[in-house]
Amino acid sequence: MTNTRTVSDAKRAFYTLHTRPINSVYRRVVDELMVEMHLVTVNSGFVYTPIYALGVVTAYDRFMKGYRPDSDHASIFSALCKSVESDPVQLRNDRDKLVASLEGLTWDTLTQASASADLQSEMSAIAGNAKFKYSRLFAIGLYTLLETIDADKLKDKEALNAVLGKVTGALNLSFDKVQKDLEIYQSNLEKMAAAQIVMADILAADRKKRDQREQEKIARAEAKKLEAASETTPV
Repeated sequence: MTNTRTVSDAKRAFYTLHTRPINSVYRRVVDELMVEMHLVTVNSGFVYTPIYALGVVTAYDRFMKGYRPDSDHASIFSALCKSVESDPVQLRNDRDKLVASLEGLTWDTLTQASASADLQSEMSAIAGNAKFKYSRLFAIGLYTLLETIDADKLKDKEALNAVLGKVTGALNLSFDKVQKDLEIYQSNLEKMAAAQIVMADILAADRKKRDQREQEKIARAEAKKLEAASETTPV
């Protein structure tokens, strides 16, 4: 009998794979994504799909936007995926393939036969799986599908709710649950954006102070040189 992985196992694996400290503003993002991915993937009803991959990659990239150092961005994502026994390369590749398959689609044709064969097959499999494990990350994937097809229409709440109702109905998912999760997602993105602005202001202020201290140090050094020169100059 195989023991089910725990959240502690995932966290231990993550910090073994990514050993550099994580900026405090982003640490909570990483922890929450890790816990969410863990709880979804260990569920017996979980089925990996490209829409889920799209949700994971989108959530990570958007919440971690502006992370410094930028060189740690890929390392953190890789460690995050591997800590829950997912493949970071597969996730990004499947995201890319899914996005490419959306070319030429409209919101009206998303659930019709004109959609790509792979997307049709995936949606049919989900609709026919009574035990399908829904997750917020899957909802983010659905939202990103709509955004990729027509980002401008997202501003029309009535049209958005109409297409969400159509898609969730085709997938046998709860419209209310998806709508609520997407509202939380948007709210969290706004909060993160505000936190990033505050952090950028703090970093800019710190840089200004460091530059000022450096200028003052240079000025003191120059003053000492002039003082020393004046003392050795004969009258």
